[in-house]
Amino acid sequence: MNRSLLLWPVLGAAALATANLLLAQPTTSPQQQPAPPAANAAPTAQVERGRYLVQLGDCVACHTQKGGARLAGGRPVGTPFGRLLSANLTPDTQTGIGRYNPDTFYRAMHEGIDHEGRHLYPAFPYNYYTQVTREDSDAMFAYLRTVPAVNHAVDRNQLPFPFNIRQLMIVWNAMFLDKGPYKPVAGKPPEWNRGAYLVEGLGHCQACHTPKNMLGANKDRDAFRGGTLGVWFAPDLTGNRRTGLGGWDDATLREFLRSGANTHSAASGEMGEVVAFSTSQMNDADIAATIAYLRTIAPSPDLKVEAPDAQVMKQGEAIFQDACAACHRMDGSGVPRLFPPIRGDANLQQSDPATLIHFVLAGTRKVPVDASPTPLSMPAFGWKLSDQQVAAVLTYSRNSWGNSAPAVTGKQVEDLRKKLKLETQPRAEPPVDLAHPGALTLSTANTDSRANGTGDAGKAAPASDKLPTTAGQASGAQGGGSAPSGQGGSGGSNAAGSGAPKEKGGGRPAGVPAGGG
Repeated sequence: MNRSLLLWPVLGAAALATANLLLAQPTTSPQQQPAPPAANAAPTAQVERGRYLVQLGDCVACHTQKGGARLAGGRPVGTPFGRLLSANLTPDTQTGIGRYNPDTFYRAMHEGIDHEGRHLYPAFPYNYYTQVTREDSDAMFAYLRTVPAVNHAVDRNQLPFPFNIRQLMIVWNAMFLDKGPYKPVAGKPPEWNRGAYLVEGLGHCQACHTPKNMLGANKDRDAFRGGTLGVWFAPDLTGNRRTGLGGWDDATLREFLRSGANTHSAASGEMGEVVAFSTSQMNDADIAATIAYLRTIAPSPDLKVEAPDAQVMKQGEAIFQDACAACHRMDGSGVPRLFPPIRGDANLQQSDPATLIHFVLAGTRKVPVDASPTPLSMPAFGWKLSDQQVAAVLTYSRNSWGNSAPAVTGKQVEDLRKKLKLETQPRAEPPVDLAHPGALTLSTANTDSRANGTGDAGKAAPASDKLPTTAGQASGAQGGGSAPSGQGGSGGSNAAGSGAPKEKGGGRPAGVPAGGG
């Protein structure tokens, strides 16, 4: 990203000149009157449907500050271009979306323009939400109007010059925004179209799982092949059997989306939040549609891997036997549904080892949900292993038992350790906070995911949220049927303010020229 940061001032000057010509006056909004009071705003059925949509859009994960009120914003959202705070999505008229109405809300979703005519940054993923139908947008807004209003001012735009110039987004949108809403593809079955609507729209899976160019837009040729996200790597979602979903059958993938765990893997970190707040809430029809669409994504090409250094492999084997084999076994088979196998594990064989390095250095904890409530943990090893030792054990694991992936270098570990702000020198005794990692950011230590003012996190969706999908509704392209969902791993949503295919405290940036709304 360093090259992009060097180029941006030049691009910014040119774009600003263009934008000034186009923006002699602020963009006008369709209507400036706020919506009527929530009590009269929408019928209950629409509100309940909107709740389902908001859950599946993962809005709570980004828009709830740790220890803060639900959807009141303020959570740090990191991007390669600067840090922002997520927007307040409660209906407070001073600090939230209380001055929005259905028209201005839809415009934010569809075009990335707020109720005052200001351009939002693509950190709020309107470049995906533009696929959402007007009917679904109206339902989301109807639900958000019923959320308790919280007066919580958030200074969302904390970006440095020139990224704080919103007019730059005129140029970005002209280059990269493909306006929706989604139109069904002729000749494809309704279930496939529904899945495409979910994955490409509200689910915004590509925000994390597709690599970005220097301007933060998707590299379309590499769609769903995995994306580097600061201190994480969102894995390949294509049909590749080694690095993607090709080795998982439909039942296995369904189990992961529903519970965050299966015989292959367990969700933690950023994907853990997606499961807790989003995919675990999906109804059966939407899970099936999501899987149907993902199954049609062409496999990514296999990685070209050089044989690792024999001495590094020998060192890595010794470390693995000492630090890893008790749980993952010496043959990499793990313990079914307790400790994931690493033999044949797709996550272990990704092109970018950032997530693996993160787990070894800082530890991790599986997300607890009703379907799989035990929050099993992996302890941190950054306190006792040097950068070279971490690199060696990961290189060994990525190239044993039939696995094949590029070697990990000590420099990669060193760089990530600095980003995580961990100690640089191993110590003899473990510090408590590293030896036993706390829960995910969606919860507090020694609690399940329903702490942190987010009462629906990780809980099974109420019956009212599990909307049936009929044949006539299945495509979702007309705004009918059950609500969009189906995140393969992406990031939060918002309507109106900021959000961002994100990095939340080092997590998932979208890599767009700025964040915040």
